[in-house]
Amino acid sequence: MEVLLAQPRGFCAGVDRAIEIVDRALRIHGAPIYVRHEIVHNTYVVEDLRTRGAVFIEDLDEVPAGATVVFSAHGVSRAVQQQAQRRGLRVFDATCPLVTKVHVEVAKMRAQGRDIVMIGHKGHPEVEGTMGQAQDGMHLVETVEDVARLSVRDPHALAYVTQTTLSLDDAASIVAALKARFPAIAEPKRADICYATQNRQDAVKFLAPQVDVLIVVGSRASSNSNRLREVAQRMGVPAYLVDGAADVDPAWLRDHKRVGLTAGASAPEVLVHQVCDRLRELGAGSVRTMAGVVEDVVFPLPKGLAAAPSERRGNGA
Repeated sequence: MEVLLAQPRGFCAGVDRAIEIVDRALRIHGAPIYVRHEIVHNTYVVEDLRTRGAVFIEDLDEVPAGATVVFSAHGVSRAVQQQAQRRGLRVFDATCPLVTKVHVEVAKMRAQGRDIVMIGHKGHPEVEGTMGQAQDGMHLVETVEDVARLSVRDPHALAYVTQTTLSLDDAASIVAALKARFPAIAEPKRADICYATQNRQDAVKFLAPQVDVLIVVGSRASSNSNRLREVAQRMGVPAYLVDGAADVDPAWLRDHKRVGLTAGASAPEVLVHQVCDRLRELGAGSVRTMAGVVEDVVFPLPKGLAAAPSERRGNGA
């Protein structure tokens, strides 16, 4: 049995930045550091940070006055930002810059008097944060069927944005339905689905025809990881989502010669290595990385976290 590794896979720049923000906040300010919602949707990452003093909460009322709070990579509503300010909390915003771009788009479109249709999954924290950038004039659609039922104030003053971690194919079909029903609808200057989501889905589309089964490393709550599994399944390849090596079922591999392996944007590479080791135990003779895009995107850290104390000493400060 041979294992083929998708390229790219795993952490994206936004996830790297978010985890680094919590890590540096812990080193500079000490535990506890409160994090609103899971910093990224990955069980391994969250548990590791929890053991080091991160406290994950869903409501800012759980944060003591004057404490330090980090907003997760998914972003938050304006109401949450204002609540943190009123309570005098020290805030480090780990919102992915590509999500922030969508927030800026919403503000501009609302300032133009447009209602906004958001394409996304109801209840997802990124969707809640983006929908919360405006007090009104926001509409959520999840499917093409939702578009048919949509009621808007003025079809000629309408725009759309999307959740950054959607399936490219799903989003395209919904956008097509919106444009067919509302020909005057305005679109973002640049696509909202992030580069990392697109690259990982493209890598699975390249990998899927070459394997008998695909394993995606990622947590169930991870939108982009679920989309990778769905991409393979739509191409006729059995695909399974695992949190780690212990979740791999030997029955998935029976009579298969080639196993594909990838990881969602919030899954660390250490989990991929552990799954590879598990696959070797189950009969894999080789592991080969496929050709693909090499990502070199880096997002800057917020002010106040540019260097941890140990790094400052290393620079002679």
